[in-house]
Amino acid sequence: MDKISVAGLLLGLLAIVIGQLLEGGHVSSLVQPTAFFIVIGGTLGAVMLQSPWPTFLLGARMARWVFFPPRLAPRESVGEIVAWSHVARKEGLLALETKIQEVDDPFIARGLQLLVDGAEPDGLKDVLEVEIGAYEARLKLAAKIWESAGGYAPTIGILGAVMGLIHVMENLSDPAKLGSGIAVAFVATIYGVGAANLIFLPVAKKLMACIQQLVTLREMYVDGLVGIANGDNPRIIESRLQGYLL
Repeated sequence: MDKISVAGLLLGLLAIVIGQLLEGGHVSSLVQPTAFFIVIGGTLGAVMLQSPWPTFLLGARMARWVFFPPRLAPRESVGEIVAWSHVARKEGLLALETKIQEVDDPFIARGLQLLVDGAEPDGLKDVLEVEIGAYEARLKLAAKIWESAGGYAPTIGILGAVMGLIHVMENLSDPAKLGSGIAVAFVATIYGVGAANLIFLPVAKKLMACIQQLVTLREMYVDGLVGIANGDNPRIIESRLQGYLL
């Protein structure tokens, strides 16, 4: 679990609650199911309207990366690539065919298969870079649903506040209800702005960072495989790949 994400979320929420208490307010005044339903439901609807279903579904699934990011082991990957280069140098590229079955990532397996099949270094690089580009674009498009939610939520919050004020105006004949009614109306604005800046936008940025790490790891594999195809010395390959770890 990514502890800094948990700590950041809790700190942000606690800051709002403690600030409310320090101002002499009550936590219960921030709990308004109607405002919550308007803001979250309206934001969700807007995001669904703008996104194809596969993109929306992928973006929702990626949300778990905020607390459980993809497991990446770049140092282990460098060691794996260098080991492949030693095998290819001693036994030839065909000897790497047995390694394909040991790889879980289809992208890496495809790269190894192209290498074993004798693809030219430039051709190997072109094929894998096209796949990386498509992979990156698909993930970024999915992650942007959270960025879009961060844009819609404040506006939906204002919409909820206006709806609440309309209800207040309908009860002008009862002055006792005006103060509490106005307070309830503006809770929707708090929900919209708070959700955007404490949840939606930070989630989008965190997902973008995870995507960049995944893409960099794939680029490292491409660099290593191309080096093997060129017949580079394993030490040269290792030195070059170490640059990805900085």
